[in-house]
Amino acid sequence: MAAPIPLRSDFDAVRLRMLAKRSRDPDQTRRLLALAAIYDGASRSEAARIGCVTLQIVRDWVLRFNAQGPDGLVTGRAPGAKPILSDAHRQALQRILEDGPIPAVHGVVRWRIADLMQWLWDEFAVSVSKQTLSRELRAMGYRKLSARPRHHEKDEAAVTAFKKPSRRVWRRSRAISASRPAA
Repeated sequence: MAAPIPLRSDFDAVRLRMLAKRSRDPDQTRRLLALAAIYDGASRSEAARIGCVTLQIVRDWVLRFNAQGPDGLVTGRAPGAKPILSDAHRQALQRILEDGPIPAVHGVVRWRIADLMQWLWDEFAVSVSKQTLSRELRAMGYRKLSARPRHHEKDEAAVTAFKKPSRRVWRRSRAISASRPAA
């Protein structure tokens, strides 16, 4: 069995427990307490039981702690996929949106997402889905605006003929004279 990797000498169990007490990340707290037990002389197996993990994971914690200190024990977020559009693509897209399309060059009178997808492919050979481009445009501060649709065969005369005439204005009834007996 190989010798365990020693912990950094600039920390001790008391300091790690204080850091664990102030930590807002529950996983970091658990890791700090397991390493504090090692500083107190507990075996790596006991530290693994404290952290509810295997010996290999305790070894990984020790390596991260030695390299980065207590911040190395914070639960990190996965970096995610690399963005499809770079900053240069976004700037070019913003420039073309601000300038608007040239009908003779671009073949359109207004930009649609499908047109912008094609433009990105023609200019940069970047293939982007509708959803991704829409999300990028919203992040850049642009919104999809469209006119209210009108049917091309709408007959205005039929619409006016269909409308109901408004009611006549109500008038106050004549006052009943006091001389007439009520029925």
